[in-house]
Amino acid sequence: MPVISKLYCSSSQVVLVVRRRPHVVNGGGLVVTNCSQKVVFRVDGCGVLGTKGELVLRDGNGDALLLIRRKGGMVEALSIHKKWKGYTFDYEGSQKLVFTLKEPRSCLAKNNAIRISIEPKGGSKEWDFEIKGYFPDRNCSIIDSIGNIVAQIGVKKAVDELMASKDLYHVAVKPGIDQAFVLGVIAVLDYIYGESTRC
Repeated sequence: MPVISKLYCSSSQVVLVVRRRPHVVNGGGLVVTNCSQKVVFRVDGCGVLGTKGELVLRDGNGDALLLIRRKGGMVEALSIHKKWKGYTFDYEGSQKLVFTLKEPRSCLAKNNAIRISIEPKGGSKEWDFEIKGYFPDRNCSIIDSIGNIVAQIGVKKAVDELMASKDLYHVAVKPGIDQAFVLGVIAVLDYIYGESTRC
């Protein structure tokens, strides 16, 4: 299911490795590699961009694929959710809204789900995807509205023993799911929980 582009959808499951960059090296963010250790995505946070509440997902060549912004202002201050909006760029450079992520006011409450809506909204569904599990533990899934896992974020037990740090983890993306979209969601989760994309 393409959200950003069908170029990032595979006919088989893809396992990507995510590595957090420290703030002192290139301003933080994330570097994502495939099984051949080739960089396929990079996420720049406010340490690189200099703007709080803004993230950019880039492809392996460094071209911007997705601009993600946290919506602010008085409307957000009165809302029970914080909203993040993901925009793609067309060939002329104009932005197109492709998803909205709703973050509960308290991300520490386990029963407050983080939900994602694909834009433009189709049908009467309130949300299309939801985060199950707890991202800081690297033990969570992105599930669709009928309960299917579309991406699994985690560290396998055998790998976990080798890597005591949470700076390196894997993401298994199911067939047909947009990998760029999944990494955009992970970038927002990284920011929400105050990790390498946040100032």
